[in-house]
Amino acid sequence: MAHDDIEIVAVPTGAEALAALRASHFDCCVVDLGLPDMEGVELIQELRRVPDYQDRPIIVYTARDLEKEEEARLRRLAQGIITKDPAAERLFDETALFLHRAAMRMPEEKRRILERLHDVNAVLAGKKVLLVDDDIRNIFAMTSILEGHSMSVVSAENGREAISLLHGTPGIDIILMDIMLPEMDGYETIRAIRGSAGFKNLPIIAVTAKAMKGDREKCIEAGASDYVAKPIDTEHLLSLLRVWLYR
Repeated sequence: MAHDDIEIVAVPTGAEALAALRASHFDCCVVDLGLPDMEGVELIQELRRVPDYQDRPIIVYTARDLEKEEEARLRRLAQGIITKDPAAERLFDETALFLHRAAMRMPEEKRRILERLHDVNAVLAGKKVLLVDDDIRNIFAMTSILEGHSMSVVSAENGREAISLLHGTPGIDIILMDIMLPEMDGYETIRAIRGSAGFKNLPIIAVTAKAMKGDREKCIEAGASDYVAKPIDTEHLLSLLRVWLYR
């Protein structure tokens, strides 16, 4: 990650991390869960109590296999979870995203990392998206964007139709789930999908009408993998898709 546009401070313990974060300003924090003096989740909870870090990007970078409850808890606290093997490139990509780093100012070898990760044909092409939204105008607009990046789109206008399509359409790689749906809202639909066999690890990105305090926590608690608010920033959405579809 190091270059002249970013300053990196590395510490080996949670206590030293807290001391550094309280003494100086940081734009992003990468946390290992296996610290010698405290659990990484404990450190993150402490960070969230510091006023300047309540909404600051925190990325968990771990080699640990996470239990479902532990992962859900971490997703309520952190913006991203990356397993160490073999995802150093994903860590580089996510920190670049959260720090708004300009790719053109990076050295050539680092630009190549991002280009490889963001190669549409390698990461997005051929992937199948289930798009769930009750506004046909949004479906048309999003379908145009996604198909423009060589993705295949299946759409549903309500939660029940989405569940039926998911069970009847093989090969769905990711779901974009609008939360404000009639009858069966997005939260309920996500919970139903997570309760179905075979869909525990299927990436689901929740889409909310506006960024309201607590929305992210509610989406993650329902079982969403990630969250984006309307009006959707296309480049941010594509970055999220690349992160969740990267293999």
